[in-house]
Amino acid sequence: MTENKTITFETAMEKLEKIVERLEAGDVPLEKAITYYQEGMELSKFCHHKLTDVKDKMTKILAEHDELKPFDLEEDS
Repeated sequence: MTENKTITFETAMEKLEKIVERLEAGDVPLEKAITYYQEGMELSKFCHHKLTDVKDKMTKILAEHDELKPFDLEEDS
């Protein structure tokens, strides 16, 4: 996915949600499903990296203001 450098986190999440909906519908031909899956994995990886970057920035900001406390992203199980 070459457009990752200009895509926003929100746009990536929207695209990922649409891919999941298509795959969950179950009426996608196998080859197309594989393509969707690959694109979804790339979007998921992109989103994960964005969230990790934000976590690191927030930790740095809090440390600079002597407000450093454990900062973890809550993940849905």
